[in-house]
Amino acid sequence: MTEEKVRKNSKSPKAGRAAKVIFGHENAILGIVLAALVGGMGTLSNGLTLSRTNMVNVLYQSSMRGVGSIGQAFVILSANIDISIGGIGLVSSIIGSSVMAEGWHNIIGNPLGVQLGIFIMLLVGIGWGAINGSSVARIGMPSLIVTLAMWEITKGVAFQISAGHSITQQPEGLKFFGQGVVGGVPVPVCIFIGIAVTAYLVLNHTMFGRAVYAVGGNPASSWLSGINVRAIKLVVFMISGFMAGIAGVIFTSRVMSASMQSLEGLELDSIAAVCVGGVSLMGGKGNIIGVVLGVLIIGIINNGMSVMGAGPALQGIVKGVIIFIAVATDYLRRREELRY
Repeated sequence: MTEEKVRKNSKSPKAGRAAKVIFGHENAILGIVLAALVGGMGTLSNGLTLSRTNMVNVLYQSSMRGVGSIGQAFVILSANIDISIGGIGLVSSIIGSSVMAEGWHNIIGNPLGVQLGIFIMLLVGIGWGAINGSSVARIGMPSLIVTLAMWEITKGVAFQISAGHSITQQPEGLKFFGQGVVGGVPVPVCIFIGIAVTAYLVLNHTMFGRAVYAVGGNPASSWLSGINVRAIKLVVFMISGFMAGIAGVIFTSRVMSASMQSLEGLELDSIAAVCVGGVSLMGGKGNIIGVVLGVLIIGIINNGMSVMGAGPALQGIVKGVIIFIAVATDYLRRREELRY
């Protein structure tokens, strides 16, 4: 064997190990899918989706979806689900805009300042989340039924307050949170990045984060280990409600109004992003980096179909198929793991 062949043979195992490490990483495939989607949508739209304006728009939309998806991830990691996240974001937006609006839109007579209005929106989100969490943790109701009911209730409350009208005449200071730029980066994107980093640190480097994974993986064993399972379930729903409130703030300040169409579809988009991001619907498995990639994948798909003229029906079908495939893949993987 020549010296050249010896060098090649010595390099190939190293190259194989490197490839195995890269492609064996749980988020590597998601990164490849995201890159392929960006290139594919750019080709199909003749470069329209790759324009700077459009990519900034994708980031704006993904920031609102991403904040809600991170809240959803906490709930799903605990082996629950939150269908009400869109409704909570809606009612937070409606109430917040109603107390800050000028003129007949205001429900309290005099408009409140931006800081107080935002605080109320976040408080509303946490409050509805606490109701969900208490129902699941204390009463023992299934999270699917509880949050589905809350989704309808919050939509009804929002309609009762707004009477079906758009609430406009918002204070100028509100624009910063949805339209501002810091160091060349849109403020909503900064908020999303900050929340994603915080969520990553909480889930991976705190006792609470480890408890969330434990409760999602096996609540009985978690209880026997001394983890307050009820408290964990309550807190993850409050986190989800808080994130829905932040999404409401971003959306309201982005369009400087609130209506019954605010954050429409957030519940489906957040579930799709979390499932695509590799978080198991059975709980206890997944990570925030995957969720962020899932958010961007859903954002690219939604934006690409809109640019190419696809209607809401087709977009809904595509997202439904994505959720179905992601969940089916997770169940098949779990079944294989249990077999061994």
